[in-house]
Amino acid sequence: MIDASMNLTDTEVAAAAALAGAEVVRARYGRLHSRIEKGAGDFATDADLAAEEAILDVIRTARPGDAVHGEEGGRQGAADAEREWLVDPLCGTLNYATGSQLVAVNVVLRNGPAAVADPFSGEVFLADGKTARLRSGMPGEERPLAPTADTRLVDVNLDPPFPSAPGFRAVDLLAHPGFVENFRPRVVSTTLALAWVAAGRRAAYVTDGGDLSGSVHFAAGIALCRVAGCVVTGIDGGPVGPGGRGLVAAADAGTHELLMSMIGGRGRTG
Repeated sequence: MIDASMNLTDTEVAAAAALAGAEVVRARYGRLHSRIEKGAGDFATDADLAAEEAILDVIRTARPGDAVHGEEGGRQGAADAEREWLVDPLCGTLNYATGSQLVAVNVVLRNGPAAVADPFSGEVFLADGKTARLRSGMPGEERPLAPTADTRLVDVNLDPPFPSAPGFRAVDLLAHPGFVENFRPRVVSTTLALAWVAAGRRAAYVTDGGDLSGSVHFAAGIALCRVAGCVVTGIDGGPVGPGGRGLVAAADAGTHELLMSMIGGRGRTG
């Protein structure tokens, strides 16, 4: 728990909140979890709820006047609050519930600093609007994030819904001859993969969807990729934002151009 008297920057608040959530996720790993059904095959666990509450405790203490929008609890705080935090306490719930450690904790101030924590590696990926960096130990142990496509690994989100089908289907991208020639697919089913693009561990990440800029799942990872210098667009090549269509986050312009050539006109309608 942080001390309310501490003069923390928004970036440090994001990091502290993400780490608080990550501690809960890590501590509860491997248990038999209760499930809260959301419909259409989606669900939360008691770990999601507890992690979100730990995150909210940090933000409420450090920034009592801000609103918070959590995946599980929805929007809380003053209706007229000028600032809003977006919180995904456990991205990769199905992974987690089945014993996989491929999960992330996402915290971002809308249009501001972001933190993505890996509960099991102890890493925290940070973006403050100007720099993107990786903290792997104490606060002073940081290094800049450096995107690169050298791995040729591309994460493609295959989770429903698929709002752009049949115009764009991720499975079609995986079957494209050019994809097989240039990349190797990965499906980790968590937006931790976006942080990996920013860190140079993945060449790109592709997902269908609508406007993901304000999504509790994607906003923190998008912020990391943008600040790190990645090329970030929708699957139609347009900007990510109101009216946007999904997401293509690539380590460099060449990788982005190559992926878009495979997607081609499939992401466009009308």
